[in-house]
Amino acid sequence: MSDTSIFIGKSTKREELFLGMANRHGLVTGATGTGKTVTLQIMAEGFTNAGVPVFAADVKGDLSGICMEGEPKDFLIERAKTIGFDDYGFEATPTIFWDVFGEQGHPIRTTITEMGPLMLSRLMGLSDAQEGALNIAFKIADQEGLALLDLKDLRALLMDLGERGRELMTEYGNVTAPTIGAIQRRLVVLEEQGGDKFFGEPALDIKDFMRTTVNGKGYMNVLAADKLINSPQLYATFLLWMMSELFETMPEAGDPEKPKMVFFFDEAHLLFDEAPPGLLQKIEQTVKLIRSKGVGIYFVTQNPLDIPESVLAQMGNRVQHALRAYTPREQKAVQTAASTFRPNPAFKTEEVITQLGKGEALVSVLDPKGVPTMVERTMVRPPSSRLGTITPEERQKIVRNSPVYGSYEQTEDRESAYELLQKKVAAREAAKQEAIAQKEAEKQAKIDAKEAAKETMTDRIMKNVASSVGRQLGSSVGRSISSAIVRGILGGFTRR
Repeated sequence: MSDTSIFIGKSTKREELFLGMANRHGLVTGATGTGKTVTLQIMAEGFTNAGVPVFAADVKGDLSGICMEGEPKDFLIERAKTIGFDDYGFEATPTIFWDVFGEQGHPIRTTITEMGPLMLSRLMGLSDAQEGALNIAFKIADQEGLALLDLKDLRALLMDLGERGRELMTEYGNVTAPTIGAIQRRLVVLEEQGGDKFFGEPALDIKDFMRTTVNGKGYMNVLAADKLINSPQLYATFLLWMMSELFETMPEAGDPEKPKMVFFFDEAHLLFDEAPPGLLQKIEQTVKLIRSKGVGIYFVTQNPLDIPESVLAQMGNRVQHALRAYTPREQKAVQTAASTFRPNPAFKTEEVITQLGKGEALVSVLDPKGVPTMVERTMVRPPSSRLGTITPEERQKIVRNSPVYGSYEQTEDRESAYELLQKKVAAREAAKQEAIAQKEAEKQAKIDAKEAAKETMTDRIMKNVASSVGRQLGSSVGRSISSAIVRGILGGFTRR
């Protein structure tokens, strides 16, 4: 590899990806088993050797071998000789493993606030009314200083929103209990898919994806996605969130000599499947503008039809592996793929796409002036790192020796919306109990006052009667006897 390009393979000449054009994005397509993962692997090796950090989602687990030195197998050495790759050797790529579930790599987390209502709505598949209610919830959280970090924070906020529906109606509109209930049910589903592990703290510092080694090599960041892919909406939203984070975090870079970072998104069609217009527009905008941040995005998918035309038009560097053409849709995919290449008069692109062997590809890249090169039938170079998977023990060793080990392994649970709203509920309940106690006290005070008034009246009557009878009898003994008689009489009345 030269200092300005990455060696991809050999056609009638060396096919190289120019680093100065690598942030103009790219596309790697082809049917299952045609060599897309190996192409991704050799491109990633080239970028990291050039000092460019790389992120890639490992959907099948067979990209993990990039962290280990390759094995000198006969077919690899033979291919290197065939294409004149004289300085072919074997070496490991510095690698950091990540995993949303924290099982096969360092945990990746973000907060509910950082995800935002738009992507969260897409993640849960909310209706327009439900998305509107979620936007109101986020606005209230912002106004009232309620940090939304994890799912329990959002649940608590939605519960509070439901109880305050009438209070908020005039300012925000009607938020019905059924709408809140529907969002809460979607949160339960999201939690079962692993959302409870993805949302929380410590949140990922996106700069940890951009590390380099002491000798200047970029780190290969591998996301273990074999389990995550079973929750396609979570997978797609996670990838989109990363693109957005990079776009918002990184400064403008213009056209650097080499990218600041490169992303490979496997199973890229999941980003666009059933995406509402607003979200699709956000994806397209991010892909178009993130180039100026020095970030290259490479979509990896089976069919070029999986990518919207507006996004496909942004893909300047293309590697097309074999496609099948048995069904009308497959035939259309072949025609679409062929039409995106600059024609080569030596062959018919549409025919060659269906004839490519394993490890062969049609390659067209942007030259140093930004002009697409003529498409060439290319034998892709063999990788220098290991082909295939690694053992769990090898993976754990890499994780423990990682430069970010210990930064994300322990979760944090600082005071946020859930705790603040719990205090609010507790204060409201205490106030309610205090009001009840006050009413009881006032009631008892009235009863006591009535009893006191009754006793005072009785005493006054007794005193008056006793005094009158005593005067009539004319002696203190008489007064005592009369008082006793009166008390007995009045006591009888009182009892009756």
